Amino acid sequence: MVDTPTKDMKQPISGEPEPQGWLGLAFILPGFLFILVLFLVPLAMTIWMSFYNWPLLGRKKFIGFANYGELLGDMQLWHSLGFTMLYTVLVTAAIFAVAFPLALIVDRPLRSAGFFRTIFFMPVVIGFGAASTLWMWLLNPDSGVFAQVLRGIGLISAAPRPLESFWPALAVIILMVVWKTAGFTMVILLTGLQGISNDVIEAAKIDGASVFSRFRRITLPLMRNSLVLALVLNVTSSMLAFDQFFIITQGGPENSTISAVFSIYLASFSSYRLGYGSALSFALLIVLVAISAIQFVLLRERAEEG
Repeated sequence: MVDTPTKDMKQPISGEPEPQGWLGLAFILPGFLFILVLFLVPLAMTIWMSFYNWPLLGRKKFIGFANYGELLGDMQLWHSLGFTMLYTVLVTAAIFAVAFPLALIVDRPLRSAGFFRTIFFMPVVIGFGAASTLWMWLLNPDSGVFAQVLRGIGLISAAPRPLESFWPALAVIILMVVWKTAGFTMVILLTGLQGISNDVIEAAKIDGASVFSRFRRITLPLMRNSLVLALVLNVTSSMLAFDQFFIITQGGPENSTISAVFSIYLASFSSYRLGYGSALSFALLIVLVAISAIQFVLLRERAEEG
């Protein structure tokens, strides 16, 4: 017997929003306010300031698109963008080269896997400023640990000064960043590895697939989402690199390690041109959005082809 609704039961009135809709808005309101206050409002202010000659001290003056016209001919900006691109490619490749083997190691069912996961992840909790200061102390040619150890084992007679040349300085920065961030990428890749069903792997083994074939045809395709996330996060953070160059190399030698964000800092707080620095910031945002969009499109097309 089917129960029929009685007249006493309340029926939703047409056109009137259900209570659940307002409840959902209440849940997303804190996140919306967070994005509004910390992203949308500063972004709008940055775009507004970019149309002004806005000194750090003094009166601002509206100049339209003059700041954007100037940045097109700013050779220091283009040099910093080129260096940032080079650094991004090298450091992202190095991070993946270290993080992927670490993820494979800690994914194995060993008693010590949890211990090694903690050890590999520990540098991530250190801030970039603190990590850069630590490495500045380690690299000190007079009292640094690296110099003392190398002299102690007889490999060198004079203290090394890697920060005085471009490629050694860049190698030091990349080594520090890999030590600092590889653990975070390892966790992302480990999540992808643990999402692969053991039944799929066992079926491939029964079919006679080799280790390399299973990795190429099963592991990598099923980890696509984790790989895309790790790639986008690493590229974005590398394009926004500042602390390591500001603290360790200070833009040297001969201004060869000035990153894009470092150039914004110099324009805003060394030359006291907040309007021009705002134009540089918005231009860098456009570059980041374009790079991220290209990554998503290319990876999606490869996935569809696969």
